[in-house]
Amino acid sequence: MTTAAKFPTVSDATPVRVRFCPSPTGTPHVGLIRTALFNWAYARHTGGKLIFRIEDTDAARDSEESYQQLLEAMTWLGIDWDEGVEVGGPHAPYRQSERGELYRDVIERLVEAGHLYESFSTPDEVEERHRAAGRDVKLGYDNHDRTLTDDQKDAFRSAGRPPVLRLRMPDEDITFTDLVRGDITFRAGSVPDFAVVRANGAPLYTLVNPVDDALMNITHVLRGEDLLSSTPRQVALYRALIDIGVAQHMPLFGHLPYVMGQGNKKLSKRDPESNLFLHRERGFIREGLLNYLSLLGWSLSADQDIFSVEQLVEKFDVRDVLANPARFDLKKAEAINGTHVRLLDPAEFRSRLLPYLAAAGLIGADPTEEDLRIVAEAAPLIQERITLLGEAPEMLGFLFKADDAVDIADDARKGLPENLGEVLDATLAALEGCSTWDAESLQAALRAALVDTLGLKPRLAFGPVRTAISGRKISPPLFESMVILGRESSIARVRALRATAA
Repeated sequence: MTTAAKFPTVSDATPVRVRFCPSPTGTPHVGLIRTALFNWAYARHTGGKLIFRIEDTDAARDSEESYQQLLEAMTWLGIDWDEGVEVGGPHAPYRQSERGELYRDVIERLVEAGHLYESFSTPDEVEERHRAAGRDVKLGYDNHDRTLTDDQKDAFRSAGRPPVLRLRMPDEDITFTDLVRGDITFRAGSVPDFAVVRANGAPLYTLVNPVDDALMNITHVLRGEDLLSSTPRQVALYRALIDIGVAQHMPLFGHLPYVMGQGNKKLSKRDPESNLFLHRERGFIREGLLNYLSLLGWSLSADQDIFSVEQLVEKFDVRDVLANPARFDLKKAEAINGTHVRLLDPAEFRSRLLPYLAAAGLIGADPTEEDLRIVAEAAPLIQERITLLGEAPEMLGFLFKADDAVDIADDARKGLPENLGEVLDATLAALEGCSTWDAESLQAALRAALVDTLGLKPRLAFGPVRTAISGRKISPPLFESMVILGRESSIARVRALRATAA
C-alpha cells in the first residue's frame, strides 16, 4: 500500500493551487523563471490559482534588491499571480519572515502529537557512533535520540545542550507518484529523522516550506529536480500535518528537469546565459523568451517550436513535461526570439525599440518628434532583419548622428575600392541630379551612374555609397535609409567620404 493510498490526496476534481516560492538571493535565473512559468501555465490551463510567496528566512543571503528583481522579472514576462506578495490574499502574510507565529503554533501541535522529538546528539557524536558500529560516517543522523528518557534529556539540558527538534520518519517505504517521473519509492530507513527546528527555536526550511504549502492548501508542488531527494521528508511531514489537522490532503509532486548549460553541466548562476536580465538587455522580448523557456522540458507538438503564450496556456499539462534534462541553447533561443520579433505589430515593435535606442544614447528618454519620425520610418527596415532588439542601435545609429559624426567601421573602410573617388564623384552627380527623392528614383539614378556607366557589378556598386551613408558594410536598405536622411544629409555624407579619398 502506498503513502498516497493512506492519506487524503488531490484528485482531478480538486481546484488547482500551485505556488512559486523563491528565495530572494541574486539575480533571477532562467531555471527559476522556467519553474515560475510552468506553475503559472498550469494554473492558467486548469483555471486554478498561482500563489507567489517569498522564502526569506536566510537573513545572511536574502536581499530587498533581489526581491525587487523577482517582482520585476515576473512583471516583465507577464507571469501574474492570484495570491501572494504585493497582491495579498486569504493566507497572508506571504513572506516567511513574517509568519513566525504560525510556525510556532504548528511546531507545538506536532510536538504534542508526538511527531517531533528532542535531539541532543552533536555531529561528532553521530559520526563516532557510525564509526564504532562499522558504518559509513557519511550516513548522517542515526535516529539515536528517538528513545531518550526524560532523565537523559534533563541531563543534557543541565549540561547546557539545547535540543533541536526532529521529525520521526515512518518505519516503512515512502512511495509517491511523481507527475513527471512516475512512481518513486524511498526505502524505509533510507532517510533519517531530520531536523525541523534549530536549537535556538528557529524553524528550518524543511519545516516552513511544507507548512506553508499545507496552510495555503497547495495541491501541486511543481519544482526543480534538485529537490527530489527531499520529497520523502515532505511526504512524511505532510502525513504529520494531516494528522494534526493542518493539511487537508497530500499534494501531488512534479519534479521539473534540470536546465543544462554548456558541456552538459547544470546551468549555474555563474553562467551568463542563466541571467534573465542579461537576455532582456540583449533584446529578448517576453514573447520569444517565454516561448523558449517553455521548451525546456515541454513541447506544444513534435513539429512546432513557435507558439504564443495563449497556445502555451491552452495546451500545457505538467504530465507532458519530460524528465530528461533540457539544454539551454542560446542560438535556438535567439532564433525563436527573432521569429516573435517579426510577429510583433509594427507599432508595438517601434515602441519596444525606444528603450534600446535611448540606452545607447541615440534618442532621449523623452524622444523628440524628429526622433519618433525616424524610428517610425526606419523600424520597418529592420523588423525582418534582427533577432534581438539590442541589435537595433548598431543598425540604426547612423540615422541619429550628425553628418560629420558618422564613424566608418574598419571592415567597411577595408572594403572600399581603389577607384573610390571616381565612384563617389559619379554618385554625387547622380544624387544632385535627382529631381525626386524616393527609393525607386535613387536606385534608378545610382544604377545608371554606377552599373551602366562605370560598369561596376551590382553587388559592388553600392558598397561605397552604403559606407558613406551609414559607416557600415551592412546596413538597413540603402535607398530607404537615404530617404529617411533626406537629400541634404545624404549628399553631405557622400561628400565627407569623398574628401577622404585620394
